[in-house]
Amino acid sequence: MIELDALGKRYGDSWAVRDVRATIARGELVAIVGESGSGKTTLLRMINRLIEPDAGAVRIDGKDVRARDPVALRRSIGYVIQHVGLLPHLTIGDNVAMVPRLLGWPRAEIDGRVGELLALVGLPEHRERFPEQLSGGQRQRVGIARALAARPEVLLLDEPLGALDPITRASLQRELARLHRELGLTSILVTHDLLEALALADRVAVMLRGELRQLAPPAELVRAPADDYVAQLVGMVRTQGEQLRAFGAP
Repeated sequence: MIELDALGKRYGDSWAVRDVRATIARGELVAIVGESGSGKTTLLRMINRLIEPDAGAVRIDGKDVRARDPVALRRSIGYVIQHVGLLPHLTIGDNVAMVPRLLGWPRAEIDGRVGELLALVGLPEHRERFPEQLSGGQRQRVGIARALAARPEVLLLDEPLGALDPITRASLQRELARLHRELGLTSILVTHDLLEALALADRVAVMLRGELRQLAPPAELVRAPADDYVAQLVGMVRTQGEQLRAFGAP
């Protein structure tokens, strides 16, 4: 379980995140949406202490993350970013193996885990290749495998699909949903795409100017927006659907 308790981050006189309160249950997938600058990524990065809060606290399974060494904390939490960040001079297998090696796992266990994960993300034959030899979607799959290498229970995803073409993005959306379910992860996904959030998440968090405006299951968010901003976001999705139907989409 992840608890955000009056969480805040300030830069100068401005609050990037202000008084965010939320509890994310074990096994839940929560998507965070909002316009650029709304505080989505700042909020995500405070969970694994890439950014330190100026107010409030983050607790995982009841323990304040500030009580843990930040490096050890990050190695225990899966983290996927938009541009993957694979090391170009390492093979795909070695990229996936990075965190288990840093944690001192036995070689045989690391080798087995790398093979297991590459099979899980559909890339078992790519172990000896290098990142430049893979497509963008394949590199993102490797990034997900690397984030899962040390068997984390928490997975943070910061716009992981934003740079992909629509067909690849749809395929990886399905893969993310499958991995989340099969591995029993507690996942937080940052995305600009409300439709993606509605399709994938158990609950959707809408942020504006650093504040959490609504946190609700997709059906509730669509049926009963908490304020005008949330209603505007939902209205945009409805408009897109109407435009598709106008062109004869089923």
